Amino acid sequence: MNHTWYVTFEVPRTGSLVQRRNPRLTKTFETETEAIDFARTKFEAGLIVTAGTINPHLPRRAIPSEEIPAWLESDPTQEARDQDDTHGPTTKMD
Repeated sequence: MNHTWYVTFEVPRTGSLVQRRNPRLTKTFETETEAIDFARTKFEAGLIVTAGTINPHLPRRAIPSEEIPAWLESDPTQEARDQDDTHGPTTKMD
């Protein structure tokens, strides 16, 4: 199992004690689609979510919380096809 994506989300506070930091948890995924599905559930629950790829996966991606809504609406399969197209043909045609 080779996980290449992560999603980090804030953990809702419990109790009445004031804490200095917001606790966060991170979960890893094999595919961007799985990461998007998980991030969507946390985002819709009102949590702050960030995501990205795990090194050394290329291309490296970091999705800050401000860009999560757009990322959730993206189509990772289309983006992968677009990236493959930018590399051009592997053989030269005469």
